[in-house]
Amino acid sequence: MTLEIALVLTIAAGAMVLFVTEALRADAIAVLVLVSLTLLGLVSPGEALSGFGNQATIAVASMFILAAGLQNSGALSGLSTLLGKARSPLQFLLMLFGLLALIAPFVNNTAVVAVFIPIVIAASLKIGLAPSKALIPLSYVSQMVGVCTLIGTSTNLIVNSVARDLGHPGFSMFQFLPLGAICFVAGSLYLLTLGRWLLPEVRSSDLDNLYDFGHYITELKVAEDSSLLGSSVEQAHLGKEYAVYVLELLRDGEKYWSPRSEQLQVGDVLLIRGTWPDLERLQQEHKLEFNSQIDFQIKGKKAGKTVVAEVMIAPQSRMAGRLLAALNRGWRYNASVLGVQRRGQVIREKLNSLRLQVGDILLMALPEEDMSSLRRDKSVLVLSQRQSSEQPGWRAPFALLVMVLVVGVAAVGWLPIAITAMTGAAAMALAGCVQVDDVYDSTDWSIVIMMAGLLPLGIAMSSSGAAEFIVQHTVGLVSDMGPHVVLAVVYLMALLFGELMSNSAAAVLLTPVGFSTAQMLGVDATPFLIAVTFSASTSFLTPVGYQTNMMVYNAGGYRFTDFIKVGLPLNAIFWVLGVLFIPVFWPF
Repeated sequence: MTLEIALVLTIAAGAMVLFVTEALRADAIAVLVLVSLTLLGLVSPGEALSGFGNQATIAVASMFILAAGLQNSGALSGLSTLLGKARSPLQFLLMLFGLLALIAPFVNNTAVVAVFIPIVIAASLKIGLAPSKALIPLSYVSQMVGVCTLIGTSTNLIVNSVARDLGHPGFSMFQFLPLGAICFVAGSLYLLTLGRWLLPEVRSSDLDNLYDFGHYITELKVAEDSSLLGSSVEQAHLGKEYAVYVLELLRDGEKYWSPRSEQLQVGDVLLIRGTWPDLERLQQEHKLEFNSQIDFQIKGKKAGKTVVAEVMIAPQSRMAGRLLAALNRGWRYNASVLGVQRRGQVIREKLNSLRLQVGDILLMALPEEDMSSLRRDKSVLVLSQRQSSEQPGWRAPFALLVMVLVVGVAAVGWLPIAITAMTGAAAMALAGCVQVDDVYDSTDWSIVIMMAGLLPLGIAMSSSGAAEFIVQHTVGLVSDMGPHVVLAVVYLMALLFGELMSNSAAAVLLTPVGFSTAQMLGVDATPFLIAVTFSASTSFLTPVGYQTNMMVYNAGGYRFTDFIKVGLPLNAIFWVLGVLFIPVFWPF
C-alpha cells in the first residue's frame, strides 16, 4: 500500500463515519473531502474544482428548477382528482404506481413524493385504506422508476459522470430502462401481494396516542364576549357537539387539574385537540380567539386573502429543535401557527414552549401571496393548502412541453442533458413558471454542493490506485468464481454502502471500484457500473436510507422495523434480478 492509497482510503473512511453518524451536514462533509484531497496533493486544484463545472452537477441543479416549474405552474394539480376516482384499494394502488411510472423518471424524487403525500393520504382514507398501506409503496416505487432514466436520480448522473472520467463512454437517457422495467414490475407485484400484507395497518381510530390524520393541538382563548363564560367544558358539551377534546386549561400561565369541570373566565386558554373544521367551527360559534395573532402586515399594507396550509418539518430542517414561539416571532412569511400535530404523542404543553421535531405537522395561516415562498423553503414540506388559489393557466401545458423537450432532445443525442436541462430551466423562468428571483431558491444547493465536493474523490480513488487496492482485497477474493459471483458481491457492497451513507457518496466511492473490478477480470465495465447504479439508487431497508423514506416515515406513523420487514425482501428481489438480467442486457 502506497502513501497516496493510504491517504485516500483514510479520507474515504472518515467521510463514511461522518455520513453514518450524521455528525455534519452531507454538503459540509463533501467540502471537507474536497479540501483534504487538495491540501494533501491527491488531486490538482483543477481536478478539485472540476465537480462544480461537471455536467452531472449542472444537470441536477437544472432539474430542481424544472421540477419547481412543473409544480408551481399547476401541471401536476390534476393528480388528486384522478386518484380520487379510485373505488378500491387495489385500483388505487395500481393508479398510483402508474402515475409514478410516468412522472418520477423525469422529476426529482423528493418533489414527487412531497406532492403525492397529501394526495395519497386523502385518497386512501376516502376508500377506507389505511394510509400506511400506501405511503411506503409511494416512496419505494418513486425510487424504482427513478432509476429507469439517466435523469431519474442524481445517483444515476453521478455514476455516469465518474464513469466518463474513467474512460467509459457513459450511458444514454434510457439505457437503464430494460432492467428498470423488470424491477418495477417485480417490485410492484411484491408490494401488491406479500408487501401489502407486511405493511402495517395504522388507522386513525387506533391512533389516539400515535397519529390522527388531520387532528391538531391548538390553543383557544376565551374572549370577553364568549358564550362559554361562566360555564364549564362539560356543561358546554364541547366533546359531543364539536368532536374536540380539551387537554388542558391554562389560566395566568398555570394548568388546572380539572380542565373540563372548571368554570371558564376571560383570558383562559384551552389546549384543545381536534380536526381543523371542528376547531374552526367551535372558535367561530363561541367567539373564542386563536392564541396566535392573525393580523398580517406586508410592507406596511394589509394582506389580501388568507389561506390555511399544512406543512411538515422536513428531514434535516433548520427548524428542528427550535421553539415554536421563536418560529412564530421570526417566521418570514407573516404566518401564524394555529395547531401542531406530532407523531407518537399527544402534546399537553403550551405551544409556545414546544420544540419542533422532524415530522411535526403545523397548521398555519398566512397570506395567499406568500404560499409560493413557503413552498420553496426546503425546511418544510407543504402537504396541503385550503382555499386553494386559481386554476392552472397556459403555464401548465407549457411546463409539460418544456419537460418533454428536455428529455426528448437529450434522448436522441442532439444535445447533452446538462445543456437541455439548463435551457429548459431558463425557459421555465422566462415563462414565469418559476419566478426569476426564485430560481436559486428552488434548487437544493446542499445536494449540488455535495455532488461537486465528492466527485474529486472518485478521481482520487482511481488515480491513486485506491480503487484497485479495494478490489484486490474484497471482490478479488472471489474473482476465481467468475464474473457473475463478482457482480453479485459488487451489487451487495453498493447496497450496503447506500443504506449506511448518502447514495451519492456510495456512487462516488464504488463507481471506480466497479470499473477496476472489470479491469481485473478483463471484461466490460458496463455490467458492474449498472449494478452500482441500481443498488445505490434504491434504498428500501431503512427510513434513513433515502430522503423519501424519511418523508413517508413521519407522515405514515411507521416504526423503523416496518421498513426492514418490507424493504429487506424487496432488496433481495432487486439483487437477484440484477445478477440475473444485467449480464443479459449488458454482457461481460
